[in-house]
Amino acid sequence: MVDFKTPIKDLSRVGKITAKRLQHLGLFTAGDLLYYFPFRYEDYRQVILVQDLQEGQLATVLGKLEFIVSKRSWRKRKVIVEALVSDKSGSIRVTWFNQPYITKILHQGDLIFLSGKVQSDMIGSHFVSPTFEKAVRGETKHTARMVPIYSATTGLTQKQIRFLISQIIALSAKTVDWLPADILEEWDMLPLRDALRGIHFPVDEQDLKYSTERLKFDELFLFQLKAELSRLKKTNEKAPQLIFQEKKIKEFVSSLPFVLTNTQKVSAWEILRDINLEKPMNRLLSGDVGSGKTAVAAIVIYNAVLNGYQAVLMVPTEILARQHYNTLLKLLGDKIQIGLLTRSQAEINQNNNEKFKNLKSGLLKKIKNGEVQVVIGTHALLSEKVQFKDVGLIIVDEQHRFGVEQRKNIKDKTDNLSAHFLSMTATPIPRSLALMLYGDLSMSTINEMPIGRKKISTRLVESNNRDKAYNFIRAQVNLGRQVFVICPLIESQTKDESAIEIINYPFFPTAGVEKKSVMTEYKKLSENIFPDLKVDYLHGKLKSVEKEKIMEAFKNKEIDILISTSVVEVGIDMPNASVMMIEGADRFGLAQLHQFRGRVGRADYQSYCFLFTDSQSSKVHDRLKYFETTADGFKLAEKDLEIRGPGEVYGTMQSGLMNLRLAKLTDKEIIKKAKQAAQVVAVGLNKYPSIKQKIKDWEKTVHFE
Repeated sequence: MVDFKTPIKDLSRVGKITAKRLQHLGLFTAGDLLYYFPFRYEDYRQVILVQDLQEGQLATVLGKLEFIVSKRSWRKRKVIVEALVSDKSGSIRVTWFNQPYITKILHQGDLIFLSGKVQSDMIGSHFVSPTFEKAVRGETKHTARMVPIYSATTGLTQKQIRFLISQIIALSAKTVDWLPADILEEWDMLPLRDALRGIHFPVDEQDLKYSTERLKFDELFLFQLKAELSRLKKTNEKAPQLIFQEKKIKEFVSSLPFVLTNTQKVSAWEILRDINLEKPMNRLLSGDVGSGKTAVAAIVIYNAVLNGYQAVLMVPTEILARQHYNTLLKLLGDKIQIGLLTRSQAEINQNNNEKFKNLKSGLLKKIKNGEVQVVIGTHALLSEKVQFKDVGLIIVDEQHRFGVEQRKNIKDKTDNLSAHFLSMTATPIPRSLALMLYGDLSMSTINEMPIGRKKISTRLVESNNRDKAYNFIRAQVNLGRQVFVICPLIESQTKDESAIEIINYPFFPTAGVEKKSVMTEYKKLSENIFPDLKVDYLHGKLKSVEKEKIMEAFKNKEIDILISTSVVEVGIDMPNASVMMIEGADRFGLAQLHQFRGRVGRADYQSYCFLFTDSQSSKVHDRLKYFETTADGFKLAEKDLEIRGPGEVYGTMQSGLMNLRLAKLTDKEIIKKAKQAAQVVAVGLNKYPSIKQKIKDWEKTVHFE
């Protein structure tokens, strides 16, 4: 008796090898198989007479097998199975390659279905490697229907997967629906048992539509419910009221050495309005690369300090911590006490004459008694030794680099009241995605560049123009500029997966394409192309101290060309760098390419981004050409989501996205329904024990970090 927990190896026709192949797909039990959904369908419902077949048509015929033979090709010695199938209107030839077992399954006189693409030659119409199935009583699985197509792996055929699904599809009828009947009726959703049957073996388009809609609703509803429960929890918490200090804030903004953009002003006001209330702010500030989020942060930090509270700014790396510290010193250093605390750095308004140990001890005391009003740091701020006096505002830059517990830790260091929380990210997030990712956060967006910022000239460079690109780089270095070279790998031809710092771009052909590596390019550029220039390299396997040292040397103009993996992706500000050269650009998504490009163009002079690829795929070239002509990070993010989906683009930001099997950001009506349903259910969750249990079980399997 098969149930949800039946091991995959115990199903009919599953031996050890097949079981391993299924496990490679993440399928360990019958229940896993039930929730392994098709990614597309082939419509073979219409059975056509042989005489009516047309070249290029996807079609199904029902006919008698007149003969079937197996032979070997003369040249390549491949097994070829040839057959002739006829119906009342005529006959059609059929050929299968390297499938000798077919002659043991099909026999002369069998009545069979054939489904496939009709081809034509001088002799007439024929099928090449069509799907076949004996015409027996009962429902067909592989032909004469809407046939599901699943993601497979080497050695595992579509027929095998469909056969296994057909074995366990009866489990759908035993599935307990966790959504109560009143919810299903209110939002016009199919029962779960019908949806699971319909997603695998739909009767028609309508059956598939309603089945898919129900399962998408489930995925989105759980996301929205979690966000809504989080939001409701916060409404019971109390935060310090950080009153808008209008006069001093306006004076500060007027004193800035630049003019704020409109969206910077709007974002600053949205945050100031939130922190003026006695309920904790929970807001996401999303801005394009180089759009000026730090300036907005400085305004709200100053307002918190003017109210007598401390502000904390936590960042993922020491380089970023130092960068923010130096920026805030320039903007606020003459007005307030600012401290920097990382694993290897401790400073108070650049008073670093004392030994590190003594200064760190003194800094910790001043943080605890409130003398230091703004603290900027890394994970070091989470140490038990770090105690604050009265934190009113917590800002986390690139919050997806920190886990949930780490963010909670910094909040727990405040007494009595809950501090206001602002998350900042340089990864452009379309509002449609933010609704799913951060349903419990309000959102501010900066989508304008600072006034006077020059557009980065981006070019997809043909391989025969590589020397011209190198000559251009030399000319830029002669002008005193610096260059980044990005590679997808640390070392070439490595078996060590840790030497690969990005996920291979899975949607475009890369077979046979040389994968550029940092060490290979370093050797080539330093020894052959630019032996007279200062060339260095950077990658994620270097120790933190080494990485900091190299980046500091680059910032101090001691390095002309820095070859790196994706470790330079986020936040690093190198104003003197004017050229970003990206090798193996096909290996990166559009959003990641945009982050790389944002490392240059930070000063007044013209900057450039060169893309290189050895791929001959037209899809790759179309994608890179789109990047070449598009500077808007939000448009690029939308395009990336169309191509790859949220799990691939934002997986590190919210790994729960990887659990979205069916839902897409284009499903706006279902997203809207799911959000409305979640708002209703969250208020009266205790009335729905099955939903309450489902959200608990779901949270155990989905990691929100």
